[in-house]
Amino acid sequence: MRKVFVSGCYDILHAGHLQFFEEARTQGDYLIVSFASAEVLWHHKRRKSSVPDDHKRALLQGLRMVDEVVVTHGHDEGLDFKDDFLRIRPAMLLVTDDDKYGPLKRELCAQVGAEYRVLPKTPPKFEPVSTSSIVRWVQAPTEAPLRVDFAGGWLDVPRFARAGEYVVNCAISPLVSLREWPYEKQAGLGGSGAWALLNGKDGIDSELDLGVGWQDPAVIRETGVCVWRSGARPVLDFKRNGDFLAGRMAILWTAGQHDTPGVVDYPRDYNRIAESGRIAREAVLGENLALLAEAIDLYHGTQLEEGMKPLPDPAGALAAKYCGGGYGGYALYLFRSEAARAGAMEDTEGLRPVEPFCRI
Repeated sequence: MRKVFVSGCYDILHAGHLQFFEEARTQGDYLIVSFASAEVLWHHKRRKSSVPDDHKRALLQGLRMVDEVVVTHGHDEGLDFKDDFLRIRPAMLLVTDDDKYGPLKRELCAQVGAEYRVLPKTPPKFEPVSTSSIVRWVQAPTEAPLRVDFAGGWLDVPRFARAGEYVVNCAISPLVSLREWPYEKQAGLGGSGAWALLNGKDGIDSELDLGVGWQDPAVIRETGVCVWRSGARPVLDFKRNGDFLAGRMAILWTAGQHDTPGVVDYPRDYNRIAESGRIAREAVLGENLALLAEAIDLYHGTQLEEGMKPLPDPAGALAAKYCGGGYGGYALYLFRSEAARAGAMEDTEGLRPVEPFCRI
């Protein structure tokens, strides 16, 4: 009987594991699947097992292509199954081509005369997933905020980052979900960051891969009114819950969808943008509405110099600016009071209230 031995964590079984086991079974007459015990998993990865070992054993043993299941307890990194392997003396140790313990496993195979074989990549029968992606999906929130940015925008794009400067933004409600999205799409409110979070993804790397900045997924994940340090990746300077902004913010849909990656290389006044970020930081630190309006106005001045259209000026508005990269999408308005906002909403079609959102 030609025994084939495979090992792994198999912490959350998915269809990719089944395909691997099916292909492994074709390499011999008897398939032995080993998995690291909960104690070993914690020792090496500082991670709890998703299910108790006896449940995992029963699940694996119930698969038609698996002949034997072994729970391993060794503490040698990459070779937790060593003692069982030497006891069973299988004909083959089968690994995937991304296995990072190849030299150690080849040496182990030599001790018992077993063949070390790398299973070649075959087209997946199902869309590939990983245990970590499943965990992120399960842990993903059902709702998420969007965001408005006050000042310092574009200084979150790595190539425009400036040491000692700041990006200031705020998570907002109403919240969004995968089934309910009460805003326009591609509108400068960080929708892609929220979508990533709702789907169990971080979002920061995907934004950076597009050549834009990290501020959207960063504040949507953090929530609150946030001050970030300009740099290649998000570093939170401090945050507030945003109570001083309650009843004082509104957004206005100004035009069609916009394309932030398409305008990232437009010329703009980064010195004034940096200054707006410094002023906004002081405003949030002191919960000073008038100073925040000054920062927003300063930033909006750079947007007008880029060629963006002037925004409507409803009565009672302290300041306004385009959200995100501008050139359409939503504009943010800051009001001196909730009453001033209510009056402006009566006079300005399409103006709608938003509130700061902070999850403690």
